[in-house]
Amino acid sequence: MNPQPAPERQPLDETAADAVRAYAAKEREKTDALASVLEDIALNGYPAPETGVLWETARDAHLARLPGEEPRVA
Repeated sequence: MNPQPAPERQPLDETAADAVRAYAAKEREKTDALASVLEDIALNGYPAPETGVLWETARDAHLARLPGEEPRVA
């Protein structure tokens, strides 16, 4: 079965294109941070539980940051 050709693309205005690039950069930054953590675990093993952060503390810190973020369109 042959794949369907992609429909023609509609160009974005410059503001929308900048927003997409900014979102891609933020996602790339988060992905790079995760990859760095995974590489560290592969190299050095899991961190000791005593050095970790309780999930409640991490959750509360994350929830405190949410109101300061820019609104996003779903």
